[in-house]
Amino acid sequence: MAKGGKSAAASTSAPPPPAQKKKKPKPGLDIEGYHVEGVSVAGQETCVIVPALKLAFDIGRCLPFAVSQEFLFLSHAHADHVGCLPLYVAMRSRRNMSPPTVFVPASLADLVRKLFDVHRAMDQSEFPHKLVPLDVGEECEFGNGLRVKAFRTYHVVPSQGYVIYKMKTKLKQEYVGLPGSEIKKLRESGVEMTDTVATPEIAFTGDTMSDFILDPDNADVLKAKILVMESTYVDDKMTIEQAREKGHTHLSEITSLADKLENKAILLIHFSNRYTTEEIDEAIDRLPPSFGSRVYALKEGFDSKT
Repeated sequence: MAKGGKSAAASTSAPPPPAQKKKKPKPGLDIEGYHVEGVSVAGQETCVIVPALKLAFDIGRCLPFAVSQEFLFLSHAHADHVGCLPLYVAMRSRRNMSPPTVFVPASLADLVRKLFDVHRAMDQSEFPHKLVPLDVGEECEFGNGLRVKAFRTYHVVPSQGYVIYKMKTKLKQEYVGLPGSEIKKLRESGVEMTDTVATPEIAFTGDTMSDFILDPDNADVLKAKILVMESTYVDDKMTIEQAREKGHTHLSEITSLADKLENKAILLIHFSNRYTTEEIDEAIDRLPPSFGSRVYALKEGFDSKT
């Protein structure tokens, strides 16, 4: 063989296998048994989705996966929280999905009806949906064994948050331990043997000052398994007073009130777009470990320094 020549084996060897494409990381966060995804950038867009419960909170952006959710809860009427409401309803209709159920603050119900009247006239289509006005303190059952209660929040326009409960039946204490045959007889005789237990699973604040934490009527908000709350500002570039002037919450306020938050997890949303993902992470890393270990951040839509 000539110097520098290739052997026959080398020339006929199989080409290297194609490089495997890296799988994109799954969007969202897995928190306390729930997958939560969405986007929430202050002044631009907020939509937070909990697929397991078939619901979304606010619709400032009509995320593709948001359209699949049957229930929508609106916290207030700022455009970055409701701007895509007609599109959400229209897309469900165009995909032959069932009309969604839209929960709104009762004070906004007539305005929302007028909004859809305008879009029906412009679009020449029906925008089918069920509108459910709720006042603060009112409750409503929905879905499969779920209940919602509206709670008071403190923003610069009328607003409210929502607590989502799971409803379960539980054998009354006085019948615990009875033989199955005896329980069956009692049931057949018409004895009411169970209590309905409501467990707060997820609370969503929308835009608000931290005052909701101190509101005595919001006890269940602070006991929900997951609290999804705004933290528009996270560092000393903005003061607490500046945050409050805009009807928002500063991370330092949340830290000072952390002992009142009994939630297993706190998901912070609605950061100002002045922040990068690294700055958000750094702010959370500065939290006391006993509190920071429960804190998550929704950073979809934010830029990175790199």
